[in-house]
Amino acid sequence: MVKKVHLCSLNLPKNKLQMAHLTASQRYAISTMLQNKSKQAQIAIALEIDKSVISRELKRNSNQKTGTYCANLAQRKYEKRIAEKPKKIKLTAEMRTIIVESLKELDSPEQIKGRAVLEKRDMVSHETIYQMIWADKKGHGKLYQCLRNKGRKYRKRGNKKDTRGIIKGRIDIDQRPEIVAQKTRLGDWEMDTMIGKDHKGALLTINDRVSSFVIICKLEGKDAKFLTEKAIESLKNAPIPVYTITSDNGKEFALHSQISLALNANFYFAKPYHSWERGANENTNGLIRQFFKKKTSFESITDQDVKRVQDNLNNRPRKKLGFLTPNEYICQKLNSPKVAFVA
Repeated sequence: MVKKVHLCSLNLPKNKLQMAHLTASQRYAISTMLQNKSKQAQIAIALEIDKSVISRELKRNSNQKTGTYCANLAQRKYEKRIAEKPKKIKLTAEMRTIIVESLKELDSPEQIKGRAVLEKRDMVSHETIYQMIWADKKGHGKLYQCLRNKGRKYRKRGNKKDTRGIIKGRIDIDQRPEIVAQKTRLGDWEMDTMIGKDHKGALLTINDRVSSFVIICKLEGKDAKFLTEKAIESLKNAPIPVYTITSDNGKEFALHSQISLALNANFYFAKPYHSWERGANENTNGLIRQFFKKKTSFESITDQDVKRVQDNLNNRPRKKLGFLTPNEYICQKLNSPKVAFVA
């Protein structure tokens, strides 16, 4: 005969029988009724709780080896989970100082949080950092200006038709090896140019798709010959190999075959106005724009200015790299015996 457990003996107020967490007394009642061969549904009715609570309790807190349920073991498991549960971290004055300094270095809230986790330091969530920034802005503060997009929304992709000429010897991105899209090896690069104010001066930006390592070169203009020389020189001195290069259809890349030959690499072109096919490069250019705004005259910046920005980005923690910096990621991979560069 099933022994009935009276609710009054458990001292459970009726208005709190649907609480989220079982008590030690409830676990004792569950254990007793299981020993008396009660079904889960019967136990749920007796304790006036949903049977899914009983099912979850047995699944989480039973002895994993024997499958039996013991009230004492179940309570210990529950208390252990509660003790190990991540506690909500409050925003302290010290954290606020670190956040402000990191924002001024143009780190994003996610990078600030991710780097703190990597270094095992307490830090509030990136959502809390954003809330801090918006509260600062509401109080006429300027922290929001350190954000890459300054709170602006992304524009939608356009559906413009291509009006540019076809580059001679152009190899379409559709012919690019599948391994490039997989982003599993170092050495697949993307390339683009950024134009200065009044179309005077330009920057050549080159980035590795996997590590986010970036090379930035100052150009006098969009002259194809000068760009080609700079690209070859820069990539020959890069810390990782060059297997493929992908660019847009700008005529400054008309001498792509010379780049390909000098570096023994394959050169591919994205489809016109398909900027998402070079997403990593578009993202890199957006980061560079944090330093050189849209209306910046590239004629007034120096090679040292460009190098400073390049070093900043290559030493900035990246979410996609587990909040390692591109330099740290490359060093880690190159020092690993598992790394094998296969063309």
